[in-house]
Amino acid sequence: MRRLLPVTDPTATTASPDGADREWTLGELADAYAYPDAGPEGRSWLRANMVSTLDGAAHHDGRSQGISTPADMRIFGTLRGLADAVVVGAETVRLEGYRPARAREAFAARREAAGQGPAPVIAVVSASLDLDFSLPLFVSPLVPTLLITGTAAPSDRVDAARAAGAEVLFAGDGAAVDPARAVAVLAERGLRRLLTEGGPRLLGQFVASGVLDELCLTLSPMLAAGDAQRIAGGPAVPVPERFSLVSLLEEEGFLFTRYGKIRH
Repeated sequence: MRRLLPVTDPTATTASPDGADREWTLGELADAYAYPDAGPEGRSWLRANMVSTLDGAAHHDGRSQGISTPADMRIFGTLRGLADAVVVGAETVRLEGYRPARAREAFAARREAAGQGPAPVIAVVSASLDLDFSLPLFVSPLVPTLLITGTAAPSDRVDAARAAGAEVLFAGDGAAVDPARAVAVLAERGLRRLLTEGGPRLLGQFVASGVLDELCLTLSPMLAAGDAQRIAGGPAVPVPERFSLVSLLEEEGFLFTRYGKIRH
């Protein structure tokens, strides 16, 4: 188990893998969070990255930023830097003000060696396509934004999305999106290293469908009370899936956990 030890120097926010009191480099974080080998069958790997307070709140005042920390954002950026696609729900796009993913020099060589483009694709899951297609996420991304919806999505919204430059993918026979089919549709496009950043409703759907492979959860040492959502919402699964702890990092009371699904 790796452990990120707290340090007293505020300019050196972490203890490095070699034990020195210095900030972990993005390369070291990328090694720690590398996706597993897809194997000869080239299977997809879906990981989630979420943050929660001690009392289970996934956000404060509707946004996750208030319960996060700079180290959390470094890991957030690292996970994006490793992904083929970032899968996110429409409500999270609206609340968090999502922007296009950007190319980062720190991950350029690693992405090129893995056969990836300069930045991950943003894939937005939405049944209604009730989104503002004039936002930069749709009109000025480095790579075209994908919209994943059902075949019964409003045709005028499909047309509006395409006119804005987004690509529309169908992963459901009705209005709703089938989470497993969404993963399969992305895999058909060669997007197999998947990262979902929520929101809770979308994560709950991935959990219920059994397609979530890994959870990277930041536990924030805060108490929020109130009625904020948990990190995963929706109907309960018949039998909870068991995950095992892969790694644990710590800084200033924040715990950065990584759990992998136990396969039988």
